[in-house]
Parts: sequence; C-alpha cells; structure tokens
Amino acid sequence: MVRCCLILALILCENTILASEPLDIWPELAPGESTRQVGETLPPRPGEAPPITRVGNVTRPTMSVHLAKPANGTGVVILPGGGFARVVPDLEGTEAADWLNRHGVTAFVLSYRTTADAQSPGWIKPLQDAQRAMSFIRSRAPQWGIRKDRLGLLGFSAGGQVAARLLSDGEKRNYERLDEVDDVSYRPDFAILVYPWNMYDAKTDSLVAGTEVPKNCPPTFLVHTDDDRSSSLGAVLFYAGLKKHGIPAELHVYGNGGHGYGLRSVKNSQISSWPDNAAHWLGTRGFLKYEIE
Repeated sequence: MVRCCLILALILCENTILASEPLDIWPELAPGESTRQVGETLPPRPGEAPPITRVGNVTRPTMSVHLAKPANGTGVVILPGGGFARVVPDLEGTEAADWLNRHGVTAFVLSYRTTADAQSPGWIKPLQDAQRAMSFIRSRAPQWGIRKDRLGLLGFSAGGQVAARLLSDGEKRNYERLDEVDDVSYRPDFAILVYPWNMYDAKTDSLVAGTEVPKNCPPTFLVHTDDDRSSSLGAVLFYAGLKKHGIPAELHVYGNGGHGYGLRSVKNSQISSWPDNAAHWLGTRGFLKYEIE
C-alpha cells in the first residue's frame, strides 16, 4: 500500500512538472512595458489543416519548459515565428520541442513580446526577451538537468531573425542590467536557424544591419527553401560569413517548400527531412551525448 502511494505521488509530481504553468522571464514588467498580458489567441484561419495557433498582444513574455526523458544535458531555447506581431507557439514551438525531446534535449518555448506597430522595429522586444531567457535558463541549468555549456538557440522565421541578431550582437544586452541573472552569459553554444525571415537587404546586396556574422559566432545550422518569398540569400550570406570565419556550419536550401512549415511535411517537397539533418549535425557536434552536470 505504501509502495503504491509512493509511486502515485511520483507520477503526480512528474505530471505537475511537465504540466507546470509557463514561467515569467522578467520579475515584474518587461523593459518599456506598462502592462502584463500573456496575449490573445487569434481566430484560426479558414482551411488550415491541421490548424496553426497564433497569439498576439503579448506584453508579458513567458516560457514553457519541455523536459526530455531521458535527458542528455543539452537544452534549446525555441523562438517561434509570427512576423513580430504574433507568436506561433505550436507549429514553430511545441512541435519543435517534441522533436528535441525525442533526441534527449530539453526545450524551452519562448512566447516573446509582440509589436503591432509596423513603424517600430519588431525585433527589439523579442531580442531583449531572448537574451534574458538564455541567461535565466543558464543561471538555473542544474534545475532542469542541462549543462551550462550545452545551451542552444532555435529560431523560426521572425524568430530566426531574432536569433541571428542575438548571435551577432557582440554580447551587448539591449536593456539595462536588472539583477544577477543578467550577469550570466546569454551566448548560445550552437544555433539552428529555420527560414530566418527578411535577413537579406536587396538594396545593399548584403545581410540586413545587425545580422553580420561575428568571429565568435557559435556553430550554426541553417534551413531555407529556394521558393521562399523571404529570400534564401539571407541564410546563404549568413552561412558564407560563418565559413569565412572558419566556424562550423551547415546550410540546406531545398528547391521548394515555401515558408512557415515548421517540422510539417509539404506536398511534393523534401523539406520535412530537415529535422533529421539537423539531428545528425547536432550529434556530430557532440550535443546529443548523454552528459549531465
């Protein structure tokens, strides 16, 4: 009887951890905010099967934790897309977390702040939230069974641009130091950029300002398609910058597949093979070995 109770208690405890409420990354108001709203789920778009969730009006960024079982000591922060005005938490968030979990990687899906004003640079708030989230997780790494030197960043679409900006920012925070969390490095140990959005500046035939590859950029895996309206030249030029600096990198540009597919398949396209290629790359870089601090 006692043994059964203990087993039941462990199951309940485990389920509580896995189903815990999203975590705040800022102790109070996020920089420049006057409200704390986790966002509003927008109506589904007609004809989407399966449907895609979109959340807008986020002023209170939160993070959901997806523990791997068993865990290998690697963690990844996921930045979904959404064009900065929205966040897509399933297609480019939890579905990616499930994939990472299957490889022993603990995932953190960040619901970053959105910007509805088209005149304001939409990447600023998400970049602040991403910097804070990386430091927050690394400061508590043992709590989630991950190593401080095996924390990566995965960005989709607009989140991919934010990730590229974080990789390129020279480790200079875009907000004033708040507490001891901000004393912890937010630099990723590796990155995966999936159809990073609007990285190419056609006027200058170069990467958009703020995404130039630095010499200390971590190893990076990039995915894009040739028929994406957000030109694959951004991913190509970012890869070229990595190559010039001798930084380990891998680039896949598929012939078709469009944009916004996440890990889902696209008819008459091989794009859904990218997760297998990314997992192989992570393995060759040593990020799938079972090493827990």
